[in-house]
Amino acid sequence: MKDTFKHKGLRQQLVNILKNKGISNDAVLKAIGNIPRHLFMDSGFLDHAYQDKAFPIAADQTISQPYTVAFQTELLQVKKGDKILEIGTGSGYQCAVLCEMGAKVFSIERQQELFKKTSKFLPRLGYRAKKLIFGDGYKGLLEEAPFDSIIVTAGAPFVPKPLLSQLKVGGRLVIPVGDDVQIMTLFIRKGQKEFEQHEFGEFRFVPLLEDKN
Repeated sequence: MKDTFKHKGLRQQLVNILKNKGISNDAVLKAIGNIPRHLFMDSGFLDHAYQDKAFPIAADQTISQPYTVAFQTELLQVKKGDKILEIGTGSGYQCAVLCEMGAKVFSIERQQELFKKTSKFLPRLGYRAKKLIFGDGYKGLLEEAPFDSIIVTAGAPFVPKPLLSQLKVGGRLVIPVGDDVQIMTLFIRKGQKEFEQHEFGEFRFVPLLEDKN
């Protein structure tokens, strides 16, 4: 579990790449500059850790491209102390970014292998989510709702209704919607039944699977 000056230098280069691609939120850039992404990957792939690309991890999943993580996080407009629900813990990297920014994170993962690995690994790095849950992300987490924001880190063929209903008024849901290619979509809850929707172009994610536990 080493984090060297070399790694820190590579992270700063990554931050510069993200700035050049249009990421401007200082807190997001700072979090990505602080988190040792190489520790979230198998040691054989360390050279790839600070390139701006997705990479395979256990259970046929991927650790998202840093630009995608930064883009989704920027859309959330995270404030310190925000209560955030993450659907798809995966490697835990996105969760670490949110914790680093001072959010209270509740995260759900449906792959048992990843869930076990990440729930041990994140606290060892000093990133403590409020709750890591093994379960079905389509259902959200009703007992902890409402949330300031919800982030979905897998491609959803449709927008799960429970997620919209578990947002606070003023809350934001960031979700990639679509089958093969997803459109990054932001929903802002304006009232009890009123949502504002914005779309931000195409991304590719592994699919969000329902009821597969």
